[in-house]
Amino acid sequence: MSETAEELHRIIVADSEVIVRNVLSDYLRHCGYRVIDAASSDEVVTIFNDSSAAISLVLSDAELAGTFNAFALRLWVQQHWPDTQFVLVGNVAAAAKAAGEICDKGPHLKRPYDPQAVVAHIRRLLASAKK
Repeated sequence: MSETAEELHRIIVADSEVIVRNVLSDYLRHCGYRVIDAASSDEVVTIFNDSSAAISLVLSDAELAGTFNAFALRLWVQQHWPDTQFVLVGNVAAAAKAAGEICDKGPHLKRPYDPQAVVAHIRRLLASAKK
């Protein structure tokens, strides 16, 4: 059996809320993606450092727990793995404040997640990265 385009992509879903993380991860797996769950920025860093396979995309809650906040994590990923896409989601007001302090881009998607919108957004990002 050959792998679909989605199966070739590994996605980290990083969210401190286990129920939100599990629902989104299960949905993305159902869509054919290989998904790795992370409950904190520290787990995301460990996954990148321990993984021999490329990570295509990180989907992170803007209020992610851990040593790095989500915006600092985004910068860390961009510095170490510039080909990895990063989607930041969350509360718009809190995300905008943190974004202003650390980077120039705020969240891309708003919670609660619309799973179909998340998958469509991921497909667009991964398609544009190939160009």
